[in-house]
Amino acid sequence: MNDRTATDPIPASEEALLTPLRAGALLGVLVALWTFVMGFTGWYRHPSLLFLFWLVIPLQIVVLVLTLRKTAPTAGYLRQVQNGVGASVIASIIIFASSLLFTMVVFPSYFAELEALGRLQMAKQGLSPEQIEAVVKAQAPMQKPLGSAFAGALGTWITGLFTSLIAAAWLRKR
Repeated sequence: MNDRTATDPIPASEEALLTPLRAGALLGVLVALWTFVMGFTGWYRHPSLLFLFWLVIPLQIVVLVLTLRKTAPTAGYLRQVQNGVGASVIASIIIFASSLLFTMVVFPSYFAELEALGRLQMAKQGLSPEQIEAVVKAQAPMQKPLGSAFAGALGTWITGLFTSLIAAAWLRKR
């Protein structure tokens, strides 16, 4: 039975588990919010502003480095990598769900708008109609809600793994 009161501090072992969970939840919510900012402002419709979506990568790096800095005094290298990857997996669950919400419910014409924008940009670049159709056909599998959501989750996992491997080495207890 747990005899702790609400004012007792959280034991270090529990805190070590909660830190990556909190970081993952924070990261997932921040990425979801940024995605919806891109949607509600209409920035995703402007080719010159599409790069802003990729700010989620430095955001993830910052959240993970700050998290691993916090856990570095009590965790070795492999535990640090585990903390960062764990936070990224938690975030990816939120990112996956929010991506589906974004593309299927809130902005159901998102992929059609991106395709039209892409066709226009390719035509401006001088691509023939056949070339444009070939590019659109090649991109089609990722231009669906599940494919896009999975790509976001996978990107979060990969970024989390590499960030954690590097940051854990850089921040490890000496």
